[in-house]
Amino acid sequence: MLETEQPMVVDEAMLQQAVEEQGPQGQAGRIAKMEGIELHDVLQLRLDYRHILKIDHLWQFTSLTKLQLDNNIIERIAGLDCLVNLVWLNLSFNHIEVIEGLDALVKLEDLSLSNNSISVIENMDNLANLHVLSICNNKLSQLDNVTYLRKFKNLRALHCSGNVFSTEECYQEFIAAYLPNLAYLDFRLLSDETKEEAMGKYQYALEELIHNETQEQRAIEAQRKTEEEFQQHKEAFVEFLNGPQLFDSMYADDPEAERLAYLPGLLELMGALCTQLFELGLEQHQVRREDVDCFFECFREGVQDNQEIAAAMVLKFKDARREALQEMQRATDPQVLLAQIELCSEETQELHDSLMSLELQLADQLEEIIKDFERNIGDMCRDLENIHNEKILEISMTTMEKVAKNELEEASLDELRALLADKDTVENAVSASHDTHLLKIDNREDELLTRINGWMEELMKKLHHDVIARNRRRIAEIHNYIDYLKDQLDDMRPT
Repeated sequence: MLETEQPMVVDEAMLQQAVEEQGPQGQAGRIAKMEGIELHDVLQLRLDYRHILKIDHLWQFTSLTKLQLDNNIIERIAGLDCLVNLVWLNLSFNHIEVIEGLDALVKLEDLSLSNNSISVIENMDNLANLHVLSICNNKLSQLDNVTYLRKFKNLRALHCSGNVFSTEECYQEFIAAYLPNLAYLDFRLLSDETKEEAMGKYQYALEELIHNETQEQRAIEAQRKTEEEFQQHKEAFVEFLNGPQLFDSMYADDPEAERLAYLPGLLELMGALCTQLFELGLEQHQVRREDVDCFFECFREGVQDNQEIAAAMVLKFKDARREALQEMQRATDPQVLLAQIELCSEETQELHDSLMSLELQLADQLEEIIKDFERNIGDMCRDLENIHNEKILEISMTTMEKVAKNELEEASLDELRALLADKDTVENAVSASHDTHLLKIDNREDELLTRINGWMEELMKKLHHDVIARNRRRIAEIHNYIDYLKDQLDDMRPT
């Protein structure tokens, strides 16, 4: 490669040329070029020896499984996020200094980064399916950096000769010990004897490492479980309702909160109501999910029924068409041709009307489901606050009776005597507290409904998009079929 060549950026022209050069040849190639090659169908692509400086414009290659970008002047790994089906990637012989930009390549099995300027093995956490890693002739100097690869349980071949650490005396033993699943190192088979000796040499260090990894894995699993639970709660719109956060916010701006807090059983009541609200929210989420699943099941059944009806209509049309063609073979009257075209148009319009009717019905059903869910959530929140208010009144009145009978503990007696001096004082305090709580509930409900509406809009948007796309495909099919019939009829016309 000549150093005088101008650096190149991967652009559409380069990609189109490469696809055509590497596609079918001969007659098949000419046909493919004439019809146009769909980039999203391309499985393999070679872009080596092209003096490429920057990777770009690969977003259409969503089916690509093999990409060759070696022997260029690439400085950064980027522009690969859409290649989610990539299995094999060669970035050798470039100017790469940092491993990055690989997060989306979750199916990658074979990665070659040899002959670059990489100094650290990192940023490959998502490559769980990695089988082969080639990173020879880079600037790796810390042998313990290899332990990063322990997380890749499927890694069977590692090639990293030509680095600074590969000259260390313990190089092979260290890697064999810390990567026990490895079968090949630097293109040579690791024998069982070598592995056993290495494991014995590093036994105590490995035991400590395994212990630390186990602890770390437990922490990660606990964090993952917490995040999954939080995501479930978020999807149910009840996050932070399984603790005291809602009631803490209700009492934060409540001038009567400090005195009401002395009421016996109030804290327990708050906890119980929080739990009740949270559990009801999860129940409603389950109901909502079942409703949506039921909706889409009905949707699929409706589409299937529609397809069966459409198939019956087309079959009936074909039978009539066959009879019409037989009649035209006996008498080529132009009026007969026009009648057949009119018949096809009428039956096509009937099919179109049936599809549109089905779509409108589905949209109405979804809208009704969302409205019911919104009403249920709002009623649930308000009912719980009313229950909370009634329970506080009940506790207050019961406590007032205990004060009168001197049955309360001395620790809370002085505060409660002021609050429970008479029935009007109690009712006024609880009423004022109730108004404050309702304001907090209103704010929480507004937030809830905003998110529910956002969920509904996204769901509806996707549904409308899918329905419109399906309709367009179906309409295109109908038009193509009608055009075919018209061409067939034109061929029957007398010259």
